[in-house]
This record gives sequence, structure tokens and C-alpha cells, in this order.
Amino acid sequence: MAYFPKKLTVKLEKRHQENALRILPSIAQLVDFSSNDYLGFAREKAISDTTFRYLSPSTAPCNGATGSRLLSGNYGLYEELERKLVQVHASEAALVFNSGYDANLGFFASVPQRGDIILFDELIHASIRDGIQMSNAKSFKFSHNNIDSLTKTFHRACSKTVADAVVYVVTESVFSMDGDTPDLQALVDFSNENGCHLVVDEAHAVGVFGTNGAGLIQELGLNEKVFARIITFGKAFGCHGAAVLGSSKLKAYLVNFARSLIYTTGLPPHSIATILAAYDYICSDEGEEKRENLHKTIEKFKQELSNLGLKALFISSNSAIHCCIVPGNQQVKQVALKLQEKGFGVKPILSPTVRKGAERLRFCLHAYNTDAEISEVASHLSYLISGS
Repeated sequence: MAYFPKKLTVKLEKRHQENALRILPSIAQLVDFSSNDYLGFAREKAISDTTFRYLSPSTAPCNGATGSRLLSGNYGLYEELERKLVQVHASEAALVFNSGYDANLGFFASVPQRGDIILFDELIHASIRDGIQMSNAKSFKFSHNNIDSLTKTFHRACSKTVADAVVYVVTESVFSMDGDTPDLQALVDFSNENGCHLVVDEAHAVGVFGTNGAGLIQELGLNEKVFARIITFGKAFGCHGAAVLGSSKLKAYLVNFARSLIYTTGLPPHSIATILAAYDYICSDEGEEKRENLHKTIEKFKQELSNLGLKALFISSNSAIHCCIVPGNQQVKQVALKLQEKGFGVKPILSPTVRKGAERLRFCLHAYNTDAEISEVASHLSYLISGS
């Protein structure tokens, strides 16, 4: 076997010493408090059944896309899905990518130009950071969900740039590691007042918030005031893939310049059919019931935290993501392991994924979590944290 570079060995050893070494876990049969399948769509048979009704020789090849979307892979289901996204999300245009990572990489690496400015929330997702690093624009971070910090960063950044620079403000509507939400109206107002282009990643909001799960931006009536929304289908929709929502010109630009779209094979027909089936389901009465159940679960969990005196340990959230701060990789791993031994699939989030000292237990809530499961996991957490 080829020699493994010493530099890489040193980095692995450092992760091991910091108790932060990642390994691929085996999936145990535990009560689910860790997956992003907020509505249970990944296991919904009605969606699976509908998926196969979408698949036919007239709409798609049998197994694979056969090529990139610009070559042979733009089969009919792709266009049907994008029409559906435009309708549900009240957008002028939609462009489907293979994943949320691909969408963010393609967008941020190609849209902001040399001389432009990107202002991003310090807790923005890793895929956005990677896209920004590939951009020729200058980037500046502002304090998490802090309009004052954004304002100061904007003025500092603009004092050092050319007159025709385009400024992009980037945030998430629900942050993946905190579960919290920025003041989206304030961000829209700031962007309008200062001529900025607001970009919002709605990965953890679509399916959960808004009519037919259209997301927080649409729920607040702000979709016409946002330059671009990035939505994903691998979380509440229980599928795979993503889309950028915006103007027809933005779509045309991405088709021409987003390398993560141009130079990859398209999604297989089954994936696109599953997304279409998931949208049919989420727009139905059954889909509305799932969302209602999820929000009842969220309120039940928050009430249990309050009853047990745990609320102060959690980051404030109205989403399906709730995080209990347990500082230290070793400590948070131990608490998570004890919860898993009790049968609950709660995962620790370690540094460097989050900053040192902000390690946490991440509780993902679902429409299918029962009141009894919520009460029991909160009770065990209370005992492990306080010893009572």
C-alpha cells in the first residue's frame, strides 16, 4: 500500500487527542432525535407509492440521468419539478442542483464577482463558506444574527472597495447548529436601504414553516425582496437534492457559470420523482397534519424544558432543532452516550464543528416523536445534567 503522508497522520492524531475524531457510525434502532427527517417523509409509504407513478419511459430514462443537465440529463421530470417549485415557492424561476452543498458551492463561487463584497453571518453553513472561498469577491463576517454588527461591517467593507461593487448579505432562515432564526424583516430592510442583495439559505425551514412548507421567507411575505433562496430536499422533504430560487436571469446565469451544475451528472429519475411526490404530499391535508404534529412536538419539548428548569441551557429556538450547551468534547460525548444507552438517538456536536466551549447536544424533533418520548428524554437529560 502507498505511503501515507506524515502531515496527514499528524492531523488525525491531533483530532484523536482532542477527542474530536470523526468516524462513520452504525445506525442503531434508537428513538430518533438526530435525523433531519422532521416530517417523517423519508419513511412515508404514500410518497414512495406516488414516486413510481411519476416514473415512465415517456418522462425519464429508467435508472440514471445519462449525463449532465446540459448534455443528455435534463429529462422531462426535471422541468416538471422546476415548474412545481416556482408554483409552490412563488418564485420567478427555480434551478435544481444535486445537493444543498452543490447549490451553495455553485452559487457563491460564481455569482459574486471580483471587486464585489460578501457579508456573511459568522455561523453560516460550511457549504456556503466553501463556496465563498472559491469566489473572487472579498468576504467579511458579521456577528451572529446581529444587525448592528452587520451595519458596522458593511461600512468598513465598503470604505475599501470600488464604487460599482455589488454587496451580498448572506444568512440562514434557520441555523443548522443553533436552530435559531435571524430578524429576516430587519435584514430585508437593511438590504433595501443599502442596495444589497440578500441571499437566504432555507434548508432547515422549508417543509417546516409556511403554507405548504414553503419556508420562512414566504411565510413572512418577503420572497419578492430576496435576491436568492437556497432550498434543500434532504431534510423535511425526506429526499435528496436542492434548488436555487430567484429570477429568470439568475437561473440563466447559473446554468452558464455554476460549475457544480455544469460539470456533474444529473440526479437519477427516482430522486426527482421522489421530490415531486413529496411536494404532492406536503400540499395535501396529510402533509398539513404532519406539519401541525411537528409544531405540537416542538411546543411539547419546550414546555418540558421549562418544567424541568433546563431552558437556560438551550439556545432559544422555534424550529425543529434544539441545542443544549454541554461544554467540552469529552463531557458532551459522555452525556450523549448515556442518552443513547437509554434508547434515545441524541447526537453530540463537537468542536471544531462548533467553537470550543460551545459543544452541544443537538435534539432534532419530528412529527412522529410521541409526548411520552419527549417527556422521557427530557427527564433523562435533566438527571444527567443536574443529577436530580
